[in-house]
Amino acid sequence: MIEKLEEIKHRFEEVSQLIVQPDAMSDMKKYGQLNKEYKDLEKVVKKYDEYILVRENIANTKQIIDKEKDEEFREMAKMELDELVPQEEALEEELKQMLIPKDPNDSKNVILEIRAGTGGDEAAIFAGDLYRMYTQFAEGAGWKMSLMNLTEGTAGGYKEIVTGIEGEDVYAKLKFESGVHRVQRVPATESQGRVHTSAATVAVLPEAEEVDVELNMGDIRKDTFRASGAGGQHINKTESAVRLTHHPSGLVVECQDGRSQHANYDKALKVLRSRLYEMELKKHNEEIAGQRKSMVGSGDRSDKIRTYNYPQGRVTDHRIGYTVYNLPNVMDGDIADFIEQLRIAENAEKMKEGAEQ
Repeated sequence: MIEKLEEIKHRFEEVSQLIVQPDAMSDMKKYGQLNKEYKDLEKVVKKYDEYILVRENIANTKQIIDKEKDEEFREMAKMELDELVPQEEALEEELKQMLIPKDPNDSKNVILEIRAGTGGDEAAIFAGDLYRMYTQFAEGAGWKMSLMNLTEGTAGGYKEIVTGIEGEDVYAKLKFESGVHRVQRVPATESQGRVHTSAATVAVLPEAEEVDVELNMGDIRKDTFRASGAGGQHINKTESAVRLTHHPSGLVVECQDGRSQHANYDKALKVLRSRLYEMELKKHNEEIAGQRKSMVGSGDRSDKIRTYNYPQGRVTDHRIGYTVYNLPNVMDGDIADFIEQLRIAENAEKMKEGAEQ
C-alpha cells in the first residue's frame, strides 16, 4: 500500500508542476483534466501525509517508552500511544478505501430514462412518481436537469420520460438505480381497493462524449415530425421534433422537447451516443460478470432491484437486502441512504477481489 501511495504522491507533485505550465493554461480542456486530477490526488496525498505523521509519532512514542527511565513520563507516552494506534488504524482503512479503483465513468453526466413496465396506467403513474423522486434528489444535490423526450400516460405519469442530468459525480451517485423498480399499492384507478404490483424500468446512461463513441453520420437517418404532448403548442405547427435511426445497431431515438429542430437534433444525438456507449459498457460488464457475480448487479435494466410497498411504508433494495420504513421520504427524493449502502457494498466487493488476487 505504501508503494502505491508513494507513486500517487509523486504523480501529484508532477501534476502540480504541469498545471502551471503556459501550454496547460492556454488549453482549457487540458487544464480541466489536470485540475480534476490534481483535486482527486490531493485528497489522497493529504490523508497519506496525515497517516505518515501519525506513524512517525507512534515510532517516537515507542522509543520513549523503551528508553525513558522516568516512570511518569513513560506512562504519559503509553497514554499517547493508546490514542495514536486507533488513529493509525482508522487512517489506514480510509486510505484503503481511497485506493479502490474508481469507475472511469463516475464523474460523467447522465441520461436518465424511465419507462412504464407491467401494470398499465398504474405503471405510468409510478414512472411519474420515480421521475419526481429523482428530480427532488437532483435539486438537493444542486444538479441541473434538462428534459429530452416524454410520452405521457393516459391516466397521468409517463409511458416514457428521458432527461439529461448535469453536475458533480452524477453517474457515481445514480449508476446503481438502473433496473426494474416495483411498486405495491392500491392504484388510484382501482375501485375494489386491492393492492396491485406494477413496475417501471430505470436506465442510467453515462453521457458519452465524442471521444468515447465515434459516430459515422452516414449510418444515421434523420426524420422530422410535429411535436405533440404537453408544452408542445408553440412548436407543433412545425416539424421541430427529431427521430434518429442508427442503422448498424437498430437504435431509434426521438427528441421533441426543444424549441427548435436544431436543439432537438443535438439532444437526440447526445442520447444516441450515450446508448451506444452503454451497449459497449454492458458487454464489458458482462465479461467481468462472467468471472464473478457482483452483489450489487451489473446495472442490467432487466434486474429487479427495488420494491416500494405503500401499505407497509417499506422500501427494499433486493441486491443488498436493505430495507427502510420511510417510503414517503424516499419518494420525496431521500435516496442518499440507499446510494451510500450500495456504494459500501460495491467497495467491499472490490476490496475482497483485490485481496484474492
